[in-house]
Amino acid sequence: MKTIVTENLPIKTWAATIDENTLNQAKNLANLPFAYKHIAIMPDAHVGYGMPIGGVAAMKGIVIPNAVGVDIGCGVAAVQTSLSGLDTAQLKKMINEVRKSIPLGFKHHKRPQSDKLMPDGGMVVSEKKFPVMSREYQKGRMQLGTLGGGNHFIEIQKGDDGYIWIMIHSGSRNVGYQVAGHYNQLAKEYNSRHGQKVPSQWQLDYLPVSTKNGTNYLREMEYCVHFAEANRREMMRVACAITTDFNPGVTFSEPLDIAHNYAAREHHFGEDVIVHRKGATRATEGAIGIIPGSQGSSSFIVNGRGNLESFSSCSHGAGRKLGRKQAQKKLDLQLEIEKLESQGILHSIRHKKNLDEAAGAYKNIEEVMANQQDLVEIITRLQPLAVVKG
Repeated sequence: MKTIVTENLPIKTWAATIDENTLNQAKNLANLPFAYKHIAIMPDAHVGYGMPIGGVAAMKGIVIPNAVGVDIGCGVAAVQTSLSGLDTAQLKKMINEVRKSIPLGFKHHKRPQSDKLMPDGGMVVSEKKFPVMSREYQKGRMQLGTLGGGNHFIEIQKGDDGYIWIMIHSGSRNVGYQVAGHYNQLAKEYNSRHGQKVPSQWQLDYLPVSTKNGTNYLREMEYCVHFAEANRREMMRVACAITTDFNPGVTFSEPLDIAHNYAAREHHFGEDVIVHRKGATRATEGAIGIIPGSQGSSSFIVNGRGNLESFSSCSHGAGRKLGRKQAQKKLDLQLEIEKLESQGILHSIRHKKNLDEAAGAYKNIEEVMANQQDLVEIITRLQPLAVVKG
C-alpha cells in the first residue's frame, strides 16, 4: 500500500501503477466534503464514470449513484462440481448448449420468468417506495437469467483443488441501468439546487440519505443487488442442469455469490458511514470472496483478511489496462487467439471487435493478487477451460 497525501483526505492505493485519469478521479473523491477518513484504491483500479472502478469510498450522510455505477449489484457466482475433469469434446457440447439456453448480449427471454424467481419471491414493488422498479418490474422478468455483454461471462474452470468449477459474472442488466440513471439525474438536480458543492465535471453528484430520493435510491439499489444475485442464480441453475445432462450423477456445492458494485451502511473507525464499492469486493476477516481474471488467466476463491485500511475490501478482478476501443486498435487478433489456444482454452475471441475482452486488454492478474496479499488469502486457483461471452 502507498499513501498519497496531496488532497484533503489521504488516498491509500494498492495499485502498482495508476494512470493520470484514474488518479484524478481518486483525488476528486478525496476532496469531497462528505468523504470520510481516506479513499482506498484497489490494485485493479482503472478509470470509470466519476469514481474509479476498483475504488472504495466511505461517505457521511450521503450516497453517490455514480460511485456505485450503472450495473448495480454486478458480481460473480461460483459453484464447485464433483467432476475431476472434462474432455474437449464434452466441453464443446456443453458450451454450445449454454449458448442456446441462456440469452447472451442484448438478448432477453421471449417470455417473462416466474415471479417466484424475482427478489424475495416477487415481493410487492410499490410505486411510492420503488418509483423505478415499479415501472421496470415486468421488463425485469424478461431479463432475469440473461448474461449481458461487455466483461460478463460464463466459464467452466479447473481448480487446483482437483475439481471442475462453473463461474458466472453478470449484474442487474437494464433494470440496474434504469435505476442508476434515474437517481443520478436527481442527484445532479439536488447538487445544482444546493450550491454546486461538487463540481459537475467530477460526475459525483450526491443525495443525502435523509431525503426521500436518497432513501428511495438506497432501497432500489438494494433491490437491484438482489435482482443481480437472482439473475446469476437462475443462469447457474441452467448451467448446472446442462452439466448434469452430460455428466449424470454430478453433484454441486452451494453457490458462492459476491457482488462488487453497491453502497452499504457500515461501521468503520468509530463512525457509521455509507461505503461505496465500485468494482471492489468486500473482504471482511474470514469472508469468502471471488476474484475473476480475464478469459486467458486464473480466477481465485479467496479469504478476506479484514484489512481496515481498505475498508475491508479487495479487488474485483484483474482490471482493464486498455480501454475497449484502445484494445480493438492496439491488440493483434491472431496473437490473442494463439495465446488462448496455446493454453487449450475454448474462448470467445472471433473478430477484431472481440479484442476489447481479450486477455491483453487486462492487467496481469498475478501482479494484482501479489499487490493485495494484505487484503486476501488465496484458497483456490481456477484455470479457465471454456469461456462464453455476450
